[in-house]
Amino acid sequence: MRLPAIFPQIAQSVLRVVLCAAGIAAPGCKSAVDFEKAMAPSNERDWAVDQQRLPLAEFGKDGNSVTVRNIRNCSYITGDTFVIDYYDDTFPLDDVRSVDYFVVPFTAMPSLAHTMISFGMADGRYLGVSVEVRKEAGETYSPLRGIMRQYEIMYVVADERDMIQLRTHARGDQVYLYRTKATPEIAQKMFVEVMRRANKLAEEPEFYDTLVNNCTTNIADHVNELAPGRVPYDYRLMLPGLSDRLLYDVGLIDTSAPFEDVKRRSNITAKARQFDRHPEFSRLIRR
Repeated sequence: MRLPAIFPQIAQSVLRVVLCAAGIAAPGCKSAVDFEKAMAPSNERDWAVDQQRLPLAEFGKDGNSVTVRNIRNCSYITGDTFVIDYYDDTFPLDDVRSVDYFVVPFTAMPSLAHTMISFGMADGRYLGVSVEVRKEAGETYSPLRGIMRQYEIMYVVADERDMIQLRTHARGDQVYLYRTKATPEIAQKMFVEVMRRANKLAEEPEFYDTLVNNCTTNIADHVNELAPGRVPYDYRLMLPGLSDRLLYDVGLIDTSAPFEDVKRRSNITAKARQFDRHPEFSRLIRR
């Protein structure tokens, strides 16, 4: 996470040393660390088929629109079986009206989770953004390997149905959707910053880091770029399954009811399955 706090960097270094010394191997790995791979990040590897294309954003000369290329739009049978598709689309910045925040807890350890965001447009469309480990063909995710510079990081820009149904349908995950209090002006500025970050990663690859360069820390960074300190450094950024409570505590999501009630009604898993083929999928899961 791009913050002045020194603790994450110290913790990261200590964990790397300890894990290297212990020779801990993650599931599916022959050894704890591929040291050659860890030397420098790259955009030139044998990527998993659903992560081969990086999104690119082209900003209109008038500064009032963004054309996004390689928006992923997969149809899923299982997590590993899908029909892959991409499209390009142009979004007038004035049409960006909102930002929503998603939490997808890990079943075996709910304090860990994947987090995502989605931008709502004036015409009812939603564009999802998921900051992810960019996996090579046959590779699986391990938090330990994420500490050891074994993955690159990427921004997946996707049709919202793709982004959600990969979790609710193909993987059987629970998905929580929180409407943020971002104004249209803030949502538009954040949209621009997110797309600029996606472009930067296409030009200058970076390593993913389980502790300090992950899905949640990148989202927090985007918020703090617009409002410094709005998301304070907190242990719940390293335990993303608890990040919804952090956003509740700092007033970035609905606080009109106790957190437990807000969380319960934010679970959209059943709705996503019920309305999976409906043309108004995004509206209905927010009903």
